Amino acid sequence: MQPFCRRSILIACGIAIFAGSACLLAGTAAAENYPSRPVKIVVPFPAGGSNDIVARVVAQKLSERNNGQTFYVENRGGAGGNIGAEAVAGSDPDGYTLLLTAPPPLTINAALYRDLRYDPSTAFAPVGLIAAVPIVLAVHPSTGIKNVSELIALAKAKPGTLFFGSSGNGSTNHLAGELLRSMTGIDIVHVPYKGAAPAMNDLVAGHIPMMFDNIPAVLPQVKGKNINAIAVAGSKRASALPDVPTISESGVPGFEASAWFGLVAPAKTSAPVLAKLEGDIDAILKMPDVQKRFDELGAEPGTVSGAAFGKFLTDETAKWTKIIRESGAKVD
Repeated sequence: MQPFCRRSILIACGIAIFAGSACLLAGTAAAENYPSRPVKIVVPFPAGGSNDIVARVVAQKLSERNNGQTFYVENRGGAGGNIGAEAVAGSDPDGYTLLLTAPPPLTINAALYRDLRYDPSTAFAPVGLIAAVPIVLAVHPSTGIKNVSELIALAKAKPGTLFFGSSGNGSTNHLAGELLRSMTGIDIVHVPYKGAAPAMNDLVAGHIPMMFDNIPAVLPQVKGKNINAIAVAGSKRASALPDVPTISESGVPGFEASAWFGLVAPAKTSAPVLAKLEGDIDAILKMPDVQKRFDELGAEPGTVSGAAFGKFLTDETAKWTKIIRESGAKVD
């Protein structure tokens, strides 16, 4: 090889190494200074629901851990969570716009909506599972329904007349109802709302007879005797409602549906920033006052982050896609 060529190659390699080192140093510096301005946490559902309640607990604690730097919640509801999720997917991957969401935008909507403008499997970088929450089947006291068997009997006696509300099309609460319909052969009618809060308001008012909802929103109404919890949709009873049986042990063996809330950032967010967020979330979920607050809400702090949370999302996507196909659930 000619000396000139060898020298050119060495210079090129030196430039590449320098550029790579500069990028690494820039990323490290960004993480060390992160956050240097307010961070927006998008909740893709209306205020007042379980997702919103959990997000505000996390935002407050993130702010406290970062010397008072502002972390604030922005509710961007609509289209089953797709509007808020799409906004975050298209944001700069700098850690200043995050998504804290229930399952639909990340693991459900791709199987329900044909016109998604983002790919849930590639649009986000996983940060961590924030909380797992049981789904509760609740009825208005005026129905007189005391358990799942009575509900099924009423639905079979009067097909097409029993309406169930949910926080929206494609929500875990909607799909829990579709799963119950599929597994029992009953004809119940879905009524999608623009968020869990307005659906719960209508249940409390007696405008709808039943709904599936996450336990943080259900507990206050059960304690106030405004609604009756007749079953838990998960595989085990909820510690906050120990006397309420699961749907599986109430005559529908194998029934299982649960909800959770997870935090993600736009894809291509730098590894140092993601690591900073993961560390903060891990510390927050171990705080006694956070654990106490989650316990009051009936939620359990998350236990996976980073790549493990990414694997969790993949598994959840496969589970809900199967449920959607087998139940025939559709966007109303």
